[in-house]
Amino acid sequence: MKQIVCHEPGTFRRVEVPAPTRRPGCALVRIRRIGICGTDIHAFHGRQPYFTYPRVLGHELAGEILDIAPEDANAPHIQPGALVSVIPYLHCGECAACRAGRTNCCSRLQVLGVHTDGGMAEILSVPVTHLFPAAGLGPDQAAVIEPLAIGAHAVRRSEISSGQTALVIGAGPIGLGVMAFAKRRGARVVAMDISEERLEAARRFVAVDAVVNSGALAAEGAGDPISAVQARLAALTDGRMPEVVFDATGNAASMAQAVHYPGHGGKLVYVGLVNGDVALPDPEFHKRELTLLSSRNATREDFNTVYTAIRDGGVDVGRYVTHHIAFDDVPEAFLAVTRPEARAIKAVIEA
Repeated sequence: MKQIVCHEPGTFRRVEVPAPTRRPGCALVRIRRIGICGTDIHAFHGRQPYFTYPRVLGHELAGEILDIAPEDANAPHIQPGALVSVIPYLHCGECAACRAGRTNCCSRLQVLGVHTDGGMAEILSVPVTHLFPAAGLGPDQAAVIEPLAIGAHAVRRSEISSGQTALVIGAGPIGLGVMAFAKRRGARVVAMDISEERLEAARRFVAVDAVVNSGALAAEGAGDPISAVQARLAALTDGRMPEVVFDATGNAASMAQAVHYPGHGGKLVYVGLVNGDVALPDPEFHKRELTLLSSRNATREDFNTVYTAIRDGGVDVGRYVTHHIAFDDVPEAFLAVTRPEARAIKAVIEA
């Protein structure tokens, strides 16, 4: 079968390898769609934590069940030919986090496409426990359950409630998911980014309540850009400031500055991951008595939240997936489709 390997930073290779055989407790899945995310881009450029080479990338996966043991095909939508999304977080089931139901941050977690080979292949062996039935969805929709579930998990973790204001910093694919599910919980959502194109995507995909172009604010005046953002947020919230701030940038400077934006007694949720340290201004952090949370991956509960939203028409994947490339074209097309000038929100590989 065909497989695409990131042999080293900056290099993809198409290779032929034997197709996997079905192991006990696993199903063979014929991959149909592979979403491209920031993890893949950082890995390609050599900037991804927890990463070694060579590696088969791909963890945003939709496919059809090719082969499954009769004893595992115990539900109408877990049968040969059924469309599934893959839950790529392979947890141990034994550590304290797993026993507490927090499989997304298992102490021995192996993520497909990061710690172990992923789905840039024609066929993938997947534990039956990590198949998520996607009945009623199309392949694009099934593939993006995973990235949207990361946003849904962050929102659930924040415990934001109806009527509160959420500031989401970073209007990329993950930030858009945070916005969408904060909005579905009844929050007033403010999107912040340095790109007007990304902010326009937030308007189209989520119908956010307000936008803040922090790049434009910084360029408009000679004053402190943090103070300019604070003034804009104060005007948008009648001086209260947002109850919850989500940073989905994966940028250390942005993550440090985000401490300045929640209201007193508020929460700051780090959704993006940076390969390095984040130095927080402690006086700002303490005077607000902030709650600081990290949010990692997602659980089956979050997959179900996203699946239901897409199936019922609450999330329009057609506005989220903007680019497609063919599987065989990945080595040549990956760099072009992931450059800023491509203006991709979410690109998917058709396999």
